[in-house]
Amino acid sequence: MIMQDGIKILSLVSYKFLPPDMGGQKGIAFFNRYLARELPLRCVTVKANQNSAGEGYPVQPVISDHPLRYANPFLFFTLRRIIRDEKITHLLLEHPYYGWLALLLKWFCGVKLVVHSHNIEALRFKSVGKWWWGILWNYERFVHRRADLNFFIHDNDRHYALEKFNLQAAKCSTITYGFEHPGIPTAEERVTARNLVCRAHAIDSSHRLLLFNGTLGYKPNLDALDVILQQINPVLLEAKDLKYTIIICGSKLPTAYNNLVSYQDKHIVYAGFVPDINPYFKGADLFINPVIEGGGIKTKLVEALGYDLTVISTRSGATGIPEDVPGKKMTVVDDGDWKEFARAVIAAEPALHTPQSFFDHFYWGRIAQKAGNAIRACQ
Repeated sequence: MIMQDGIKILSLVSYKFLPPDMGGQKGIAFFNRYLARELPLRCVTVKANQNSAGEGYPVQPVISDHPLRYANPFLFFTLRRIIRDEKITHLLLEHPYYGWLALLLKWFCGVKLVVHSHNIEALRFKSVGKWWWGILWNYERFVHRRADLNFFIHDNDRHYALEKFNLQAAKCSTITYGFEHPGIPTAEERVTARNLVCRAHAIDSSHRLLLFNGTLGYKPNLDALDVILQQINPVLLEAKDLKYTIIICGSKLPTAYNNLVSYQDKHIVYAGFVPDINPYFKGADLFINPVIEGGGIKTKLVEALGYDLTVISTRSGATGIPEDVPGKKMTVVDDGDWKEFARAVIAAEPALHTPQSFFDHFYWGRIAQKAGNAIRACQ
């Protein structure tokens, strides 16, 4: 840990993220873990976060898990005491929901406010048809405009906020989602993982393994599953000499999809929720991402490329991944062109490796260093 300039960060996380399972949880857990190696950091969060050993920074689960926690005014006094006792200089707010609380702490405790945006939340809810997205948009804008520093997950969000929220460029940085390892897995690791996955699901080892992963209770992911079942896979089934299996990983599958377990004769295996997704990323050949809704960067694409999977994605689904960073390892297809998507899957070349440029851009250590430098400059 670098002790410098008397900076001490308090990270405010309003939901369960430890241990990290989903992309958003990993985004906070790994960001905090690596940022704590740059600057002193402690985290205040909800009581559900109990498994914090080994994170590398203190975690205080003092906030209630009740849905009404977002409107609890007494939290101000709890956090004010922690800020004073620990001599906190910077408050790191994950998502804008506790913006009212963070602004009170900024004004009454004299801390610098850093808002860490994982996407433009209002636009994400607009994309899934929530009528109240405009209310959230104005609240989100209000919080970002009063922050001392704003972190956005990719350049598109930063540019949007600069224009629509009327922010100052000097107060905005792109701090992307990252990958925890500085290079691709070894060939031996890939073979071991592949054998493990094939044995677990009785898959012919000669098959090309196509992976899709995501929480299936989330509409954009469920819509993508429908596309795989109804649009992409029928084209793949007609392809001559293509030996493949599509592996679907994810929890919260609606009961209407219970027949998914019987799709193995159509080269689809539903693995459900897997406690450790890493062997699937290491063992697969391709990652398919037919997602066209939702906001922010698709964290599963970053993980897939980091594990050396060839990626086929929609244009919307590839937002936040600069095309020159993964090179030929990622193919981007126009939204809704499912026949072309299937053709790209058939033509994909898994033997190519993820280039070093990807890790130069997406390794968590470099991302945290950039964030730490921005925070040091915000005093």
